[in-house]
Amino acid sequence: MYKAEDGHAGKNTATMSESQIELKPQRSVQPLLQQEPDRCLQLPPLFELPLHIGDPLQVLQHNQLQPMLQLQQLSEPHIEQLQQIPVWIKHKRRILLLLALSLCAATLGLIYYIHYNLHTGHSNPPVTPCLSPACRRASARLSTSVDPFTQPCDYFLFTCGSDTLSQDGGSRQRGQGIPGHPQNQWEKSASPEGTRQNEEKGQRWQGKDKTLNRKTVLLQYLREILETNDVLNSSAVQKTKRFYHSCLDTSSLETAGTEPFLTLVQKLGGWAVSGKWTWTDFNSTLSLLMRDYATFPFFNLYVGKDPNEIGHKATQRYIQIDQPDLLIPIEWNSKTRKSKAKTETLRPFLASCQRYLAMLGAPPSSSMIHVGLFISLSSELAVAASPLHYRLEKDQLHQRMTIKELQEQAPAIDWLRCLQETFHPLSLSEDDHVLLHNLPYIVQMSRIITKWLNKHELSMSGPLHTYMVLNLLHTMMPAMDSRFSDTWRNFSVALGNTDREAPRWKHCVLETERGFGSVLTRLASESTAQREAEETIRNVFSSFKANLHELNWTDQRTHQLVMDKVHALTPRLWTSKEISREAELDLIFSEVTVSTRSFFSNYVQLLSLWQKRCNKLLTEPSESADILSVTPVLLGDDILFPMGMFIPPLFHPTYPRAMNYGATGFLIAKDIVHLLLPEIFSYSETVRSVGECVWAHYLTVTERAGQSSASSLSAAQQQELWLQYFALQVALQAYHQSLQQRPGDSSLSGLAHTQLFLTSFSQINCDADPYQEFMPLEPSFLITVICAKSDLCPTSLQCSLTPQQCSVQTC
Repeated sequence: MYKAEDGHAGKNTATMSESQIELKPQRSVQPLLQQEPDRCLQLPPLFELPLHIGDPLQVLQHNQLQPMLQLQQLSEPHIEQLQQIPVWIKHKRRILLLLALSLCAATLGLIYYIHYNLHTGHSNPPVTPCLSPACRRASARLSTSVDPFTQPCDYFLFTCGSDTLSQDGGSRQRGQGIPGHPQNQWEKSASPEGTRQNEEKGQRWQGKDKTLNRKTVLLQYLREILETNDVLNSSAVQKTKRFYHSCLDTSSLETAGTEPFLTLVQKLGGWAVSGKWTWTDFNSTLSLLMRDYATFPFFNLYVGKDPNEIGHKATQRYIQIDQPDLLIPIEWNSKTRKSKAKTETLRPFLASCQRYLAMLGAPPSSSMIHVGLFISLSSELAVAASPLHYRLEKDQLHQRMTIKELQEQAPAIDWLRCLQETFHPLSLSEDDHVLLHNLPYIVQMSRIITKWLNKHELSMSGPLHTYMVLNLLHTMMPAMDSRFSDTWRNFSVALGNTDREAPRWKHCVLETERGFGSVLTRLASESTAQREAEETIRNVFSSFKANLHELNWTDQRTHQLVMDKVHALTPRLWTSKEISREAELDLIFSEVTVSTRSFFSNYVQLLSLWQKRCNKLLTEPSESADILSVTPVLLGDDILFPMGMFIPPLFHPTYPRAMNYGATGFLIAKDIVHLLLPEIFSYSETVRSVGECVWAHYLTVTERAGQSSASSLSAAQQQELWLQYFALQVALQAYHQSLQQRPGDSSLSGLAHTQLFLTSFSQINCDADPYQEFMPLEPSFLITVICAKSDLCPTSLQCSLTPQQCSVQTC
């Protein structure tokens, strides 16, 4: 654990850090520009930033001013005594006094000159500029961005946009299970639990650069790793990069057409749609799809822990069985408490299914019959499904039972056989436990399958087999020619989805990680600056704990409970305890053959690799690091910060620390509060008072700009406004804590220390997270609040919005 600084050690502001902030109301505020005061709304400043004892300029100014003040305070009697001194002594003292005054004046002038140039950037600051390749790239990026110190209006008068990219993060949709289910790659789940906050928010208004989104930044970083040529790469790394490049080769997919998929269908005995179908056992086909092609038509499988055991620090994981991601769109009726297929979507869904069959060579005369049966079966399964909130209400999640008990409840599925095939070579018995997340659906699904088997499967129509083949088609769509993905996209647009398609490279990075995640983890770990990352985590968490003491808590008991919770946690970088060596990885992927011209065959192997990755989770005692994670997680008494948070352009070991703390340090602090104190509004009065005051200052700007603004904020908005301001303070204090540990820092683009810290923050202040919707103003406005004291920023930030040029009163 890291020892927190005592936030109550005296009330003398001279002992407080530059970024420790306390409430201090003032009786009056003098405007910076003497304009018509009756027209300028003046609000009391929210915070005052005390003098920082670590600032040598301020200390030197203070020490040099003392003799001057003492000289100026000589009383009349003292003067009379001086007049009685002999003339030659008086002349000597006058000369000495003049020399002293001249020396003080020269010293103060030099101090002012240095201080002015340091903070305004009119000359090079006396720090070493960072000239590493990473710093040069960062400097180029800063040069194309709007400067918050020269163009403050551009920074806090617009709000972060909501333009989205549709497919980013799709593979991570099912959060409670194994990431990367292929059926989630090309669709959004029709049930509410399939909906997640889109991670591609953050497009700035036209004319501004796109803000950095953490997930996009991470994927871009992995892309650079995959596209780097190195002749010394190991066999596993070469296969990983070859798979990625084959995914990018869309021309090969267009050339191959439907032939690879039709060949795959023949391995399953064909299907009735083509008129060439060798009847196969239902459970044999189902287990084959689950084992070799990661396709789960009637239910979902993944691996995870039982939340009821997490408090006991149990490490055992279980096979978890959930309702499937149905291809047909469904909706929930809150009155009847039943789901059904969306009536208005049936026509476009029918058209898309007919299009699929036509592209696969099905005769038009028979395609309508098979499509009709497919929609009918899908609709029956849809009725049995239910949304997450309903299952939570009915306590239907994580229901434990043995495989034998499950077999009695849903006899149509040969559960032991299917699970043994899927998780081969692990040994499973009918006495092993599984967790069910919708037992009523599983029971009803079994009845529906039994009915359709008895009614249709012995005939040549084979609707259950066709249903499974069409689900396999959906699984394989990312590896097929563009006609199939275009058909699905057109159907999605018909449903009202206007999200833009993600670029191909992003899709290929996600696919590569699903099969070759261990290789990417090793490659990324080699580039991660673990020492610098751990130091940043340590300082930010220490600053976070110290600042918690400064809040006004509702009661002492709540304060103590929160502090006990925080002090019990150990923050650390989330890395796999044993990164696989190159030889081990080569052995793991020794049987994988990656073609440079056939992404379809590569994708089939990927599905097998993904399933093996799922199987491994059942036996691994520890939690493996998630290479695609970009936010911290709680695991026992540890708060883990993933490697994906410490990558360029947000973080680099050669960056000035001001830049690392301004971007990644702020994100760390913000994530910590979201994770540990999600209901802080009800715990502390400070949250409300700070939120209201910052908002009041913001209104003085937006109302004069002709924008309509609500007069009050909701509790969630006040909390998020305080939280981001609090996180910025924490990160700034952590940076100065770092300077105390290791004095000195380099500069970038002529900027250093606090100015570079805040400029770095301005590059990521539109960071997209699930709480973004609650932030009522542009986060860069917080720079104006932090710059309330002129000794923190080069100038007091002002934004002239009216002919009267009213100055914005800072907090």
